[in-house]
Amino acid sequence: MLSLLAKCMFEATRITPATNAVLVEDWRSSPTRFRRNTPRKGRIMSASDPQQKLSQFARLHQAKGAFVMPNAWDAGSARLLEALGFSALATTSAGLAFSMGLRDSSGSLSRHQVLGNARSIVEATNLPVSADLEDGFGPSPEDCAQTLSEAEAVGLCGGTIEDATGDPDNPIYDFGHAVERIEAAVAAKTRPEFLITARAENFIYDRPDLDDTIKRLQAFEKAGADVVYAPGLPDIESVRDVCQAVSVPVNVVVGLSATTYTVDQLSQAGVKRISTGGSLARAALGEMIRAARELLDNGTYRYAERAIADADVARQMRTVPRAVE
Repeated sequence: MLSLLAKCMFEATRITPATNAVLVEDWRSSPTRFRRNTPRKGRIMSASDPQQKLSQFARLHQAKGAFVMPNAWDAGSARLLEALGFSALATTSAGLAFSMGLRDSSGSLSRHQVLGNARSIVEATNLPVSADLEDGFGPSPEDCAQTLSEAEAVGLCGGTIEDATGDPDNPIYDFGHAVERIEAAVAAKTRPEFLITARAENFIYDRPDLDDTIKRLQAFEKAGADVVYAPGLPDIESVRDVCQAVSVPVNVVVGLSATTYTVDQLSQAGVKRISTGGSLARAALGEMIRAARELLDNGTYRYAERAIADADVARQMRTVPRAVE
């Protein structure tokens, strides 16, 4: 299941490598291609220093060019992504939902489940982590404020709140209400470096209205959002239009569709942060399905030749005392 994890950032999402990512072409033949899990000056900070993580995350958004922030779905995937050399991580509600046998974006995940998963990822890695906070786990501004407060408390460095309602008959919150929700989240945060990302969901809910999307993102910026994000933009020109319309960093997710943008192209368009959403989790699940089909249909297990060696995985994982029940 994990054999494509080193490559799926670039193959499943079809973008080319960024300078802060390492492509491992063959897990078995290149076990030392992982970065060492030891602090390096100016790069990886102590996991026990949340303020330093916050500062590092903020600096990534201020540096020149775009950086890639892949989405981990559990503590193990977070540790492997850190070992590859990424500078920050995000969580994915889709990846978490799939691991629990649930559909994403169905309102199945609770605030407690999402933040519990986020805490496990924060505790597993030395990197700054931003969480997918879905719709803020409720329709009211107060719900968003509560979610933001709890996200800060688990050690996250940022979080995204979207303007999707979860109601298929009325999928996007009215403009004014959507802005009030972001305002409430901004007012709730206690650490200036905690970065709130405001999402405008029009394009993934069959509302391909770029003008309204830009209007929302500009209003979210005015409400205090630190980053803005419009998943599902149809082309690089739309991405460029969004970046030119706001003055805060713009996040773009790759892997939702078969786009061929490179990191350099997105960076030149003005994008600051590139995330992968649930695409890494789906790539891992896809490899598991292909392996299982080979075993079921052919009675062979050549998939094991592509799998990462047990020893290589073990080297990236923690050893802790067994919990006393």
